[in-house]
Amino acid sequence: MNAMANRHFTRAHRGVLLTTLILAVVACGKDDTAVAPAPADTDPWPQVAWPLAEDPALEKRITELMASMTDEEKVGQLVQGDIASITPDDLRTYRLGSILAGGNSDPDGHYDASPAQWLALADAFYAASMDTSQGGKAIPVLFGIDAVHGQSNIIGATLFPHNIGLGATRNPELLRRIGEITALETRATGMEWAFAPTVAVPQDDRWGRTYEGYSESPEVVASYAGAMVEGLQGKVGSPTFLDGRHVIASVKHFLGDGGTVDGKDQGDARIDEAELVRLHAAGYPPAIAAGAQTVMASFNSVNGEKMHGHKPYLTDALKGRMNFGGFVVGDWNGHGQVKGCTTTDCPATINAGLDMAMASDSWKGFYETTLAAVKAGTLSQQRLDDAVRRILRVKLRLGLFEAGKPSTRAVGGQFALIGAPEHRAVARQAVRESLVLLKNQGGVLPLSPKQRILVAGDGAHDVGKQAGGWTLNWQGTGTTRKDFPNADSIFEGIEQEVKAAGGHAELAVDGRYANKPDAAVVVFGENPYAEFQGDLPTLAYKPGDDADLALLKRLKADGIPVVAVFLSGRPLWVNRELNAADAFVAAWLPGSEGAGIADVLLRRPDGSVQHDFKGTLSFSWPRTATQYANNVGQKDYNPLFPFGFGLTYADNGALAALPELSGVTGKEGAVGVFFARGDAGPGMALRLEGSTGQGVTVTKVPDALEGDLLRVTGVDHLAQEDGRRLAWSGKGEAIAALQSHTALDLQRESNGDLMLLTTLRVESAPQGDAWLAVGCGTGCVARIAIGPTLAKLPVGQWTRVGVPLKCLVAAGADVGKLDRPWSIGTAGEMTLAVSRVALGALNEAETTVECPGA
Repeated sequence: MNAMANRHFTRAHRGVLLTTLILAVVACGKDDTAVAPAPADTDPWPQVAWPLAEDPALEKRITELMASMTDEEKVGQLVQGDIASITPDDLRTYRLGSILAGGNSDPDGHYDASPAQWLALADAFYAASMDTSQGGKAIPVLFGIDAVHGQSNIIGATLFPHNIGLGATRNPELLRRIGEITALETRATGMEWAFAPTVAVPQDDRWGRTYEGYSESPEVVASYAGAMVEGLQGKVGSPTFLDGRHVIASVKHFLGDGGTVDGKDQGDARIDEAELVRLHAAGYPPAIAAGAQTVMASFNSVNGEKMHGHKPYLTDALKGRMNFGGFVVGDWNGHGQVKGCTTTDCPATINAGLDMAMASDSWKGFYETTLAAVKAGTLSQQRLDDAVRRILRVKLRLGLFEAGKPSTRAVGGQFALIGAPEHRAVARQAVRESLVLLKNQGGVLPLSPKQRILVAGDGAHDVGKQAGGWTLNWQGTGTTRKDFPNADSIFEGIEQEVKAAGGHAELAVDGRYANKPDAAVVVFGENPYAEFQGDLPTLAYKPGDDADLALLKRLKADGIPVVAVFLSGRPLWVNRELNAADAFVAAWLPGSEGAGIADVLLRRPDGSVQHDFKGTLSFSWPRTATQYANNVGQKDYNPLFPFGFGLTYADNGALAALPELSGVTGKEGAVGVFFARGDAGPGMALRLEGSTGQGVTVTKVPDALEGDLLRVTGVDHLAQEDGRRLAWSGKGEAIAALQSHTALDLQRESNGDLMLLTTLRVESAPQGDAWLAVGCGTGCVARIAIGPTLAKLPVGQWTRVGVPLKCLVAAGADVGKLDRPWSIGTAGEMTLAVSRVALGALNEAETTVECPGA
C-alpha cells in the first residue's frame, strides 16, 4: 500500500474509534444533548430527544376526529394496500389509511406509465378517500413509493447513485440535497411518502441489498441518516418542514437487516443486544432527532424472532427508549412471517407495535381479521387508538386534510421537475464524488479527450445496468435505452466530451475495432438485481463466465492501455480483472448520469485535470471470494483494499500483481438455482418417475425410465451438454423432478413477485395435458397446467417460462417445506430441452404461465 493509501486508511480507521452517536449528532447539526447513549453497564439503547413538541390544538383535533370514528374506520387506517390489488372504488368502501406502489406496480400495469398517469392515479385515490357519499369520514390517504435513489419508478426521473456509491462520497450535505430533489420529483407525480432512507449497516456483502446501505461502518451511516431525512422532509422548526415540496421519510429497516447470518435476505441476525444497537441501530437516533415521521419494520429476525412481531424492539425500544414520535409501518406482507400469523391474519403484529401493515395484496383479509380481533378484544382499543392517533398525527403534520388533490398542490403536475437539468447536475456531482480509483498503473488516467478512445463492455451503453435494481421495476431488469430520456449512458458521456475536444470515441460492446484506439475504456459488472435475487453464495464476480476478463486481456494484448470501469452493488473478488487492467475504477451503480464518469476519467482539452477522484471505500474490498467477515474493526481484519481507501491522481497508483486463487471450493452453489450446467443444484438430484413414484435418480446421461416412458440425454445450450433433453414417449404418465435432500423454505421468496423460471426449448409440443408441479411432502403436490403455454412456444427456440410462486401457493403448495421445487410431467408424447431452473424476478420471464383463476 502506498503512502497515500496509508493516509486514507489511517484517517478512516481513526474515525471508526469515535462513537456512533457522537458522529450522528454532529452530522445532524444537533447539540450534544439531542442523543444521549445509556450507561454502558445498563440499557444499551440511546435516549433521543424527539424534536417536535406536543401540539395541543393538533391533539385536540385528533381526539375529536377519533371520537366520531367507528372501529371499521379506525382499523382501515392501519392497513396499506398496493395499487396492483386495490382500486379507488375499493378505497371508498374500505377506507384504508394508505396505498403504495410496489416495485412492480404501476398505473394500469404499465411500467413506462407517464408522470401524468401517475398523478392522475394519485388524484383518483385521494378523491376516493375524501368521498363520503357512501358514508365514512373524509380522511386523506397516504401514497407511498420506493423512491430509493430518486423517484426511480418514473420514466425520466433523476436517478442518483445507489447508497453504496453515496457512501463513498463522505458528503452528508450532498445527501441533504439529494433528499430535497427526490422529494420534489416525488411530489410532482402525486406521492407524499418515500420509503427511504435505508440505514442498514451491511456486514456480509453476499447480501443482495448491500448496495442499499451507505457503508459497513455505523459511523458513516449515522452521519448520513439525519441529513437525508431533513432533505426529504425539510428541517424541523423551519417553514419548509413537511411543506408541499417535501415528503415524509421512512427510515428502514428496523432492525438488523444488514447483519443476518450468511447475508441471507430476510434471514436471522444472531447478535447480542448491545452489539445490535451499536452496529445496526446507528442510523436511527440521528433520523429520529431529525423528526423522521415513519420507521419501517424489517423482514429479518433477531435471534429467531421476526421483527414484525418484536414488541421489545418495536414498542419498548423504538417508541419508548428512543422516543420515536411517528408511526411504524411494515414491509411487504412482512407480518405474515410472524409466528402464528398469515398475510391475512396477524393481530400479533399490531400488538407488537406495528401501526400500519403493508398488506400489499392481502389488505382485505388483513382488514377483516384485524377488525374481528378488535371486536373480540384480542387487539385492545387502547392499542388500536394509539396506532390510529400516530397515523393521523403524521397526516395532520403533513397538512393532508387541507392539501386538496395531489395535482393542485405546491408542485403537483410540474413535470419539468422530473429530470430537471439542475437536478441532473447534482446527480452528476454525486457520480463524480462516488468513484473510487483502485489502480492507476503508470498514470494511465486521466485520458486525453483528443485521442481515439474505444468504449467497450456490456455496461458501456446500458443505462439500466448502470442504474441497477429498484429502477422502473423491482429488480431493475428488462429496460431499454428509450426508458431513460433524461440520462446519459457512460459511452454517451465520454463521447460528448471527446467529440467536443476534437477526439474520437467509438462504441464497440465486444471490443472489436477497425482502427486501433489510443486507449480503451471497458465498462462491465453486475447485472441489475434487488432483494433476494441479488443474494450470492460467494463474492466471486460471475463465476464460470470469463467474457469480461477475456475482453480486458484481448485489448491489453493488442498493446492498448485499458481502463476498467466496474459496475457493482458491492465489492467483489476481481483480482484477475484488476491484473488485466491498467486502471481500475469502482463506479458502483451510478444511475442516470453516466457523464459524471467522463468528467473524472478525461482531462480538459488543455490537458489539465477536470475532476480528481474523491471517493473512498465505504465497504472493505475482499482479498478472496470467501472473505465474508471483512469489516473495519473486526478481528484479523485484512482486506485487499481497506475501508477508506481511494487513490487520487497525485498518488502512485501502481499495484503489484495479485494472486488469482479465489478460495472458492465449488461446493458453495448458487442462491435460488436448482438446475444449471447440466446438473441439479447442491443438495438436489434429478429424478425420473412413473405414476407409481418408482423411478431412477439420474447420475449419468443417457438414462431412462423402465419401459422407456421418459428418456434423458445431454443437449447443448450455452456450453457443451449444459442442458438435458427430456423425451416422453406417450406410453404412460411420467415426470422429471428435482428432488431436494432437505426441505426448502421459500416463504420469503413467495412473499414478493418471484417466479420459478425454467429455461427450456420445446422440441416437440405436448400431445395432451402437461403440468409443472412442486412437492411439499407426502400427499402435498401443487400442479399448474403448462400444456397450453408450451404449445404456443416456437419449436426449437430457447426461452424462459415463469410460474409465479404465488400461483403455486394458490394451487396448494406449502412453500415453507418444499422437497420438490420443480417437476414437469405428462402422459402424452412431448420433448423438452431444459438448461436452467431457478428463482427469478417477475420480469425475467419471456413467457409467464397464467395462474388458475387469474
